[in-house]
Amino acid sequence: MSNRLKTRVLCIFGTRPDAVKMAPIVLELKRQSEFFDTRVVVTGQHREQLDQVLKVFDIDPDHDLAIMQHGQTLPEITTRALTGLDADLQLHSADICLAQGDTTTTFVAGLAAFYHKVPFGHVEAGLRTGNMYDPFPEEMNRRLAASLAKWHFAPTPEARQNLLKEGIEESTIHVTGNTSIDALSSVASQDFRFPEGALRNIVEGDRRLILVTAHRRENWGEPMSDIARAVAALANEFSDCEIVVALHKNPVVRESLVPILDILKRVHLIEPPEYVPFVKLMQRATLILTDSGGVQEEAPTLGVPILVLRQTTERPEGVDAGTAKLIGTNTDVIVSEARELLTNPAAHAAMSHSANPYGDGSAAEKIVHILKSSDHV
Repeated sequence: MSNRLKTRVLCIFGTRPDAVKMAPIVLELKRQSEFFDTRVVVTGQHREQLDQVLKVFDIDPDHDLAIMQHGQTLPEITTRALTGLDADLQLHSADICLAQGDTTTTFVAGLAAFYHKVPFGHVEAGLRTGNMYDPFPEEMNRRLAASLAKWHFAPTPEARQNLLKEGIEESTIHVTGNTSIDALSSVASQDFRFPEGALRNIVEGDRRLILVTAHRRENWGEPMSDIARAVAALANEFSDCEIVVALHKNPVVRESLVPILDILKRVHLIEPPEYVPFVKLMQRATLILTDSGGVQEEAPTLGVPILVLRQTTERPEGVDAGTAKLIGTNTDVIVSEARELLTNPAAHAAMSHSANPYGDGSAAEKIVHILKSSDHV
C-alpha cells in the first residue's frame, strides 16, 4: 500500500441515530489509517443529541455545517445541507462518500456526492415500507439515496431482496448486518451509574420499568395524544411499574405528551438521555414502547420486548423474529398488548429470548473490508 495514495473517505451524518450508526465505521476507518484518509462532516440536523454521541465515541468532526435552526422545514434542511456539502466537496476532494439510513442528511449526501462524481456508499440500505409517505420523509430519502449509491450495505437479507426488486445491480449489494449493533455492543458493557435522583432509584430499584419513546412525524397530533393516553392508562393499572418517557426536543411532540402525562405518579418525563444512559435504560426495561427504528434494532440484543407504535415498519425482520410487535397508536390496543406482556410471563419470555436478526456486531469491519477491496477510484 505504500506505493499508492490513501483512499480519501468522507463520512457524513447529521442526527443522533446517524452518528450512532456511523461511529463504528469512522472508528474502523481510522484504525486502518494506513489505507484510508478519513474525514468527518456533520450537518448538525440535530444539535445537542448529535454532540452527545460524538463525545461518547470520541469523534471530532472536521467540519460542522451547523444547519440546525428552530422550526426548520424540510426544504430548509435540504437546501442548507446541500449548499454546505457542495462547498465542502469543492474544497476537499474525496474518493468515497458514506452516509447511513434515512435522514434528509443522507439523501443530500448522496446528491452532493453525485454532483461531484464521488462514488457514494449507502449504509443501512434497502429498508422499505412500500408507502412513500410512511414514514415521511424517511421512506423516500432511502429510495432516493439508493438511486445514487455505488455500494448498498444492506443490514439483512430482506433488505437485499428489497433492493433487487427495485432493479439494483446484485453485485453492488452487500449484506453486512447493522452498525447499530456494533455501537450497542461497544457501550452495553460499560460501567455507568445514574446521578442521584429518580432515575437512579428506578434503575437500581426492584420495580418494573416501562421505557417509552415517541417522536415520528407521522405520529404527530392525535396519534401522539393516543399514545400518551395509553401510557396514562398503564400507569394507573400497573402500580408496580415505573414509566420513563424520553421526550423528544420537538415542541410538537411535547405538546401532545406533556399535558397528559406530567401530572401522573410513576410517570417520569425526562429530557433525551445521552446514548450511554439510554442504553442502560433499555437494559433495565421490562418493556419498551417506541416508534423509533433504531430501538427496534437494539432492544433484541438486550432481550427486551418491543411494542412498535407505528402503522408500518421498514424493519419487519424483528417482527418476523418475534422480538417486536407492530401495534399502531390506538390507545386501547397499546394498553391491551402491553398488559399481555406485563401479566403473561410466557409471552414476555417468548419475545425476550428471540435472536436479534440485525447482526452480530461486525458490520463496520465488513463494510470497511468491502471498500478496501473495491475498485472505487
